[in-house]
Amino acid sequence: MTRPTPLSGFPEWLPGQRVAEQQVLDRLRRTFELYGFASLETRAVEPLDQLLRKGETSKEVYTLRRLQAGEGEDELALGLHFDLTVPFARYVLENAGKLQFPFRRYQIQKVWRGEKPQAGRYREFLQADIDIVDRDTLPPHYEAEIPLVIGDALRSLPIPPVKIMVNNRKLCEGFYRGLGLEDPEEILRIVDKLDKIGPNAVAQMIVSAGGTEAQAKACLALAEIRAGDASFADAVRALGVEHPLLDEGVAELAAVVETAREHSPGLVEATLKIARGLDYYTGTVYETELVGFEQYGSVCSGGRYDNLASAGKDVFPGVGISIGVSRLLGLLFDAGELSVSRPTPTAVLVALWSEQERAASNRIAANLRARGIATEVAPVPAKLGKQIRYAERRGIPYVWFPASASTEGGDQVKDIRSGDQAPASSEGWIPPAEDMAPRLQ
Repeated sequence: MTRPTPLSGFPEWLPGQRVAEQQVLDRLRRTFELYGFASLETRAVEPLDQLLRKGETSKEVYTLRRLQAGEGEDELALGLHFDLTVPFARYVLENAGKLQFPFRRYQIQKVWRGEKPQAGRYREFLQADIDIVDRDTLPPHYEAEIPLVIGDALRSLPIPPVKIMVNNRKLCEGFYRGLGLEDPEEILRIVDKLDKIGPNAVAQMIVSAGGTEAQAKACLALAEIRAGDASFADAVRALGVEHPLLDEGVAELAAVVETAREHSPGLVEATLKIARGLDYYTGTVYETELVGFEQYGSVCSGGRYDNLASAGKDVFPGVGISIGVSRLLGLLFDAGELSVSRPTPTAVLVALWSEQERAASNRIAANLRARGIATEVAPVPAKLGKQIRYAERRGIPYVWFPASASTEGGDQVKDIRSGDQAPASSEGWIPPAEDMAPRLQ
């Protein structure tokens, strides 16, 4: 068999990276649960008409079908979900009678998106989402809570700090309406391209969409405003545009920023260029940059949606945010900014004197495992130096030497990093807490 060619955009981590990923997920779960979010998992596929109705383009969706359909069977048009928000909205509608509202959920699951692979961008990747949904109405204070959860979750990791940039779609839409622009949603989509194409190209697109040069200049002036407190409101009013929806958006955004400033100073910044291109966002929107990695864009984003989960008179507005876990990890792994103290869970290797004494080594390993110490037995009774080198290559910190008829004294355990060796009993010895499991670093 020839050596296989890796598939671009489908990351497969090395063992140490996988250990890091699992520990990151454990810390995220712990933080989400501290805030009262319950775990949820939805199916991997959704009907195509549902996937394509909320502002996503068809070229990003992977379709699913059998290689061979049965005779006379109609294949249901299915696609792999490209995010977790649309499946969650469908889940809420299907299970509304069984859920207690407001419903707080977290979901950590794979998604698939057909985009061009590049640094931190994959076609198959892991997301970690939180959402809060309610029936009929959702109080705006939840929009202020979401970034606090994410701030605490990411601060629990040994990674560079993050900056959560927030804006409000009502603020932007009200401003554009106050300017007299007829299609504010189109202007939002154009402004969302600002970092990719620059202000001149954005201004030209606004003019092409029916705006004047003066209106385009005003839109860019709004997008330049940023502040870590509610002072952004004064900068908005200084632009001289008035509209009731603008006032509502300014008030909601000020509440988010001020709540975050009290809880976590420096975490959140009002950044009025943030638009989020998806149509279903209706209020606060979030994008999160990793300090030192700003050139790669957002690693965590989301916002308020009022009509995504709705059917007839049943409406379940919500607010949520998604961490691109694979994206975040890929950037940090490549930069050497995240690793683990060892790439294996094993803390102890029990040496093997001979195959005849394997049962004795197995009993020692079983005793250690029974007390929560990850242990394995040497694969073969090689020379002692080779067994120690095997442990070193695996990153195993301790080697256990069983008592034997050919050796003097009882069992011994050796810290192969320091060379320290001491008598030990498999019923009582325990490694230091920092060596019990691999540590994120």
